[in-house]
Amino acid sequence: MRDLGAGFTYLLKGQRWVARHGKQYGFGLLPGLITLVLYAAALVSLAVWGEDLVGWSTPFADHWSGPWRGLFRGFLVVVLFALGLLLAVLTFTAVTLLVGQPFYENLSEKVDRGVSPDGTAPESGLPLWRELWISARDSLRILGRALLWAVLLFALGFVPVAGQTVVPVIGFFVTGFFLTEELTAVALQRRDVDLRARLALLRSRKTLVWGFGTPLGLAFLVPVVAVFLMPGAVAGATMLARELLGEPVEESDDSDDSDGDDGSDAGGRGEASGAGGSTPPPPYSGSPAPGR
Repeated sequence: MRDLGAGFTYLLKGQRWVARHGKQYGFGLLPGLITLVLYAAALVSLAVWGEDLVGWSTPFADHWSGPWRGLFRGFLVVVLFALGLLLAVLTFTAVTLLVGQPFYENLSEKVDRGVSPDGTAPESGLPLWRELWISARDSLRILGRALLWAVLLFALGFVPVAGQTVVPVIGFFVTGFFLTEELTAVALQRRDVDLRARLALLRSRKTLVWGFGTPLGLAFLVPVVAVFLMPGAVAGATMLARELLGEPVEESDDSDDSDGDDGSDAGGRGEASGAGGSTPPPPYSGSPAPGR
């Protein structure tokens, strides 16, 4: 149970970090706002032209008599919009992370430097296009796993009593797990931790992961809320990744006053530390950190 509370604490720490670094928070809002506008445009288009799309795809109902044609097509329009809304909720985080890869990568590095005792942060050394490809590929794999869970939980939802009580709770925990995987991937990919190793790492501390991701998943059910929480979620997930790998997390009281304009601000501390012989932590080897 201590891990459960620790996970929630990292969520709060991430929000507190971006609150103290307003410039980073402002940049971190941009990807979520862009994604929200794109999704809103898609849903509005679906609402406006959904009836035409259903009519075009169901020509066999053109000759139905009475109210049946209208009821049938109206039902399909509602189902189509509901599916679009569900898909938007399920994919919002992954698409936002993909759109904001450069923003969140920079934010995560600054958090790493800010909480690292020697002021350093691991760097992937990969070109941007390669990072985007890996992120998109892994997001699709995670989405596939999440959809399988969604189908299973949907089927279990028809079980009397348990389907209306236990299954929704399990669903929130599953959502929290996959959401945490997406967010910690920003920091873990820079450490050369592949998807299989990331999942093993997260499973080794499931209560810690649930404490972070489950309340965040509940908040992310509203995409507008997700936009404003996303920068802090990435910051908190970076700290959580350090915890999972056994790296120390030391919060400082610095703010935007100590941030540079060119993204190399925190690196100054790293260079000063480097002069004393400190080096960045080695890449993760793939073995999950032991639970507490």
